[in-house]
Parts: sequence; structure tokens; C-alpha cells
Amino acid sequence: MVLLMDAFILCYKGIMIVDSHCHLELEDFDEDRDRIIGECERQGLKYLLTVATEERYFKKVVQIAEQFGCVFGAIGIHPHLSDKWKKIPLPDVENFLKHKKIVAYGEIGLDFYKNYSPPHMQKEAFSSQLLFAKDKGMPVIIHSRNSDSETLEILDSFYKGGKGGVIHCFSYDKKVAQKFLDRGFYISIPGTITYKNNGKLVEVVRYVPLNRILVETDAPFLTPYPERGKRNLPYYVKYVLEKIAEIKEIDVDVVGEEIVRNFETLFLSGGSNEASCNSR
Repeated sequence: MVLLMDAFILCYKGIMIVDSHCHLELEDFDEDRDRIIGECERQGLKYLLTVATEERYFKKVVQIAEQFGCVFGAIGIHPHLSDKWKKIPLPDVENFLKHKKIVAYGEIGLDFYKNYSPPHMQKEAFSSQLLFAKDKGMPVIIHSRNSDSETLEILDSFYKGGKGGVIHCFSYDKKVAQKFLDRGFYISIPGTITYKNNGKLVEVVRYVPLNRILVETDAPFLTPYPERGKRNLPYYVKYVLEKIAEIKEIDVDVVGEEIVRNFETLFLSGGSNEASCNSR
């Protein structure tokens, strides 16, 4: 009950919040996308980053970002689809990256938990896309699951001197978090932080400095408590924000403001882009 009341108050305190990773382009939102983004405005979201994981969604991400001032986009080939990378004409990808609302490259990386693509193919696609993103001066959004050492090794080999990035939906411990921090990456905290028996992630939140944290929903996936069991929505990121404030024993408005700055620093060149949900 307290959590729900806090969430209600959050909507009216003027706190600006962000969802740094969602998938508004997916078919899950085709019937009510405009309404959901409108509700994000009402709930106080300043920025949403919708992340395409395969080529067929690249154009759709651009279209959504063009329609809504607060929505920005990223494009890349997910590790589950690593075999698709070599089949995409690079000039087509380059044209999408030239769009002013495409602010990152990803989600790319390694997933050795599900292994929907063979590990060697994942490594090849990841390495190649890192080089491509580095050449284009784009920050990267990294998917890394059961593959921390391999992810770090490939980052060291293919992305030194790059524009940095974020470890999406972080799932490792604080020792691994420090290794990514040492390489200039942000740590993104998903809705799973609100689940019971998630002490490892709680320790990560307690350990990582606030100025290196981002928050995300990964909507429509990983719905946080108390909405668990429903389709995840970008404005449910408020529950993640509140949980971080609780863990760090900091006012939620302080957490929100810092994370907005983190988002702007990584994706918007320090906040030079004036667009937001509330300035459309």
C-alpha cells in the first residue's frame, strides 16, 4: 500500500523520470501505442528510449520517434538473431543512424543463457557491431547474460575509445558491475529489482554510484511488482525509481533528477536535445 501511494505522489511532485530501455515498436503496443505514450506524459516521463533488436523494426522505431518528442530510438541486432547481422546492407543501417532521434546502437551483445544463436556466431556479430558503432561514434546498449567475462573481453578488444554505453538489464554481482564501471559503462536497473529474493541486484544498486545508474522497464517484458503478471508499460519505471531510492535511502526526487542527467549525458550529448514528453 505504501509503494502504491508513493507512486501516486510521484506523478504529481513534478519529478522527471526516464525509461532508458523499452520496446514500443513491438506488436504488443500496436493497438494502444499512442494512448500508452500519452499516459507516459501524464505520469511525468521526460524521455523514453525504444530499442529495436532486429532489422524489421528499424523503420518503425524511427517513425515512433518522429511522432513523439519524448521518444528516442536505438537500433541493433540482438544476440538471439546474430545470424541476421551479415545479411543487412551496411548503407541501410548507416542511413538509420543518421536520423537525429536515433541516439544509440543496440541492443547488441551475448546471451549464453538461452543460446538461441551459437556462441561463436554471437561473438562474431557482437564484435563486428561494436566496431561499426565505434566508427559511427555511437554509444552502445549491451545485452550480457551468463557471459560477463566474454563480454568484457570483446569490449576491450573492439570498443576501446568508443562512446561508452550501458549494460542493459544488469544481472551480475557488484564485482562484475565494477568491471563495467571501470570501462565507462552505466548500469541499467530493470523491474526485477522489485522482486523478492533479489539480494544480488539490491547489493549492486547499493554499491553503484547514483551518477552511473540508469533505469528501465524493458517493456513489455519484466513487469515490476506490484504490476507483475500484466504487460509491462514504460511508466511502471516509477517502481524501479522508488526501489532505488529506498535502497540508497535517498529522496526519490534526487534519484529521478540524477538519472535524467545520466540519460542526457550518455544519449543526448549532455542534454543538448530539447525534446521531451512534456515539450512535444
